[in-house]
Amino acid sequence: MKDSNYSAKYALIYTSLVSIILLTPLFFYFIYMKSIYSIQNELFLKEKSQLIIKAMEEFNQNEEYFEYPRFKTFRSGLYNEKFAPIFTLIEDDINYFKDGYHLDDDKAYLIVKLPGERYFGARYLIMQNSLSLAELYEKIFLILFSVVLLVFILSLIFLQTFAEPFKRINQTLDNFIKDSVHEINTPLSIINVNIDLYNRKNPPNKYLNRMKAASKVLSNIYNDMDYLIKHDKIDYQQESIELAEFLNERVEYFSEVANMKNIIIYQHIDAQPIITINSKKLQRVIDNTISNAIKYSHDGSKIDIYLFIKNNECFLSFQDYGVGIANVNKIFSRYYREDTNKGGFGIGLNIVKSIIDESGIELKINSTPKIGSEFIYIFSEFSQ
Repeated sequence: MKDSNYSAKYALIYTSLVSIILLTPLFFYFIYMKSIYSIQNELFLKEKSQLIIKAMEEFNQNEEYFEYPRFKTFRSGLYNEKFAPIFTLIEDDINYFKDGYHLDDDKAYLIVKLPGERYFGARYLIMQNSLSLAELYEKIFLILFSVVLLVFILSLIFLQTFAEPFKRINQTLDNFIKDSVHEINTPLSIINVNIDLYNRKNPPNKYLNRMKAASKVLSNIYNDMDYLIKHDKIDYQQESIELAEFLNERVEYFSEVANMKNIIIYQHIDAQPIITINSKKLQRVIDNTISNAIKYSHDGSKIDIYLFIKNNECFLSFQDYGVGIANVNKIFSRYYREDTNKGGFGIGLNIVKSIIDESGIELKINSTPKIGSEFIYIFSEFSQ
């Protein structure tokens, strides 16, 4: 993961946690302010109700008609003892039949009981308006947004500052690994070339063959490390590959490694499919699978490789008869090794998993401890 992505990811996580913690007091603040708004609205309606009552009290009974007060911000009406309207500007049905202040969703009601028959036979004055919390919501949102933004920026700055020494150490370590891997390749190539030259001019030598097999094991580890270093920096181009021919080359390459343990590799080729994938990626998948099959097989056993087509899918299967796998779910984790006595760094199958995931290749694993393992790669797209 890139350093910037790392900092942004954990700054976001930290910001989320802090924001959740801050939501609690912010929630209580919202409830408190909502109550304040409601109280202010109640006082407002009571004030306006007194104006209406005062207007009715000042009305001269000898006058021909009474002009009922009207307001833009609220509505009101006069109701009899049974809450039937005598005169009302309220269009909604009244759900409350008790004097006092009431809330119904976003509507606020104030029911005022009128004394006697003085107010045109009305016993209740009902006031209605909308209790708008838009201003409160806007304020809460601005507070939350400001806090979240501030925490995120401070977290990002802190994480980047805190991680700077580790970034320098990691960069130094990466450069060391790159240089080391590069330096390993040259002596490996020299060893393999000189062994091949010697075998051409002299009878086969079992000791040299063992040296070459060991160098091939080391070459496989080198190729894995080289791929890990370069895979996110190189654009691997797709190629059309004859899978059977490619498979045969890789089996031939590992034949000397298998001979070290007296293991025989049998190929059962029943199809000649052509798949589209980068050759280096395919090599990492096949090499690591064969290498693991050899590593975890018993001496003197065998490995069966099957290539066939069934139900419009291409199957490539590697079956060994060795120690098996106790925990299949963990074997793709980087640096995980189920048997530390077998050597390696635990990166091969992690590379395999990343390649098949990005290439759309399905993998099924059947394994029984002390009996053996089968890795089945399924290619849904291929040609013949």
